[in-house]
Amino acid sequence: MPPRVLTVAGSDSGGGAGIQADLKTMLALGVHGMSVITAVTAQNSLGVQGAWELPVEAVRAQYRSVVDDIGVQAVKTGMLASAELVEAVAELIGATAAPAVVDPVGISKHGDSLLAASALDSVRTKLLPVATVATPNLDEVAQLTGVRVESEEQLRGAAAAVLAYGPKWVLIKGGHLSGDAVDLLTDGSEEHWLRAPRHDNRHTHGTGCTLASAIACGLAKGQSVPEAVAAAKEYVTGAIAAGFALGGGIGPVDHGWRFRTGT
Repeated sequence: MPPRVLTVAGSDSGGGAGIQADLKTMLALGVHGMSVITAVTAQNSLGVQGAWELPVEAVRAQYRSVVDDIGVQAVKTGMLASAELVEAVAELIGATAAPAVVDPVGISKHGDSLLAASALDSVRTKLLPVATVATPNLDEVAQLTGVRVESEEQLRGAAAAVLAYGPKWVLIKGGHLSGDAVDLLTDGSEEHWLRAPRHDNRHTHGTGCTLASAIACGLAKGQSVPEAVAAAKEYVTGAIAAGFALGGGIGPVDHGWRFRTGT
C-alpha cells in the first residue's frame, strides 16, 4: 500500500490549482491521494468567476469517511473560505495523528480573494497552531501578520511573526521577490534557506498548492520536515520550468514534468 495523503481544499475547474493540482502532485510523487472538497470554484486561466463553499457538515463527513476507514499519513489544507470551515478543519486535524501542511490560501494567482476577511483570525488562532508546516507566500504573510517583506533579509522577521501563532515549522515563500526564488524554512531555532533559479515562465498557476502537497507527500513517506521541503522545492521548480500555456491567461505548472523528462 502506498502512503496515503489527504487534501482538504477547494476545486479548481480549470485543473491548475486546488484539489486537482494536489491529486496530480500526489500521483506524480507516488502516494495515494484522497480529497475533502471544501468549495467549488468556476475558474479558468483568466481568474475565478465564482466560488461556492460546501456546508461544514459535508466537509466534516468527507473527512471522517476517509480518515476513519482508510487512514492518512499526512494532511494538506488549501482553500477553506470561511471562519466556520477553518475552525471545523482545524478541529479535525487536531484530532488526527498525522502531520499537517497548512497552505493558508488567501488570494488566487489572479488576485481573487479565496478567504473571507472574517476567517483570518480563525486561521491565526485555530489552524496555524495545529500545523506541522505552514507555507504562506508574502501576500499571505502580510494578510496574517501585517509584516510586509520587500527583501530577502526580511524573511526571518516574517517567519518569526508566523511562528508566533503556533505552527511547528514555517516555510516563507519568497517567490515574489526579485532575483533567485528564495524560501526560508525554520522552526525558530534551525534555519534552512532554499534557493532555485527563477524561470522566465508566466505559467505558474497552482505553484503554492503543488508545493504544499509535495511537502505532505514527503512527510507521508517518513521524511523529516527539512528533507520533505527540500524535495518539494526541487519538484515544484521543475514543474514551474515546464509550465505551459492554457486558455487566454496564466497556465498551470506541469505536474507530470518528470514523466516527460524521465528524471
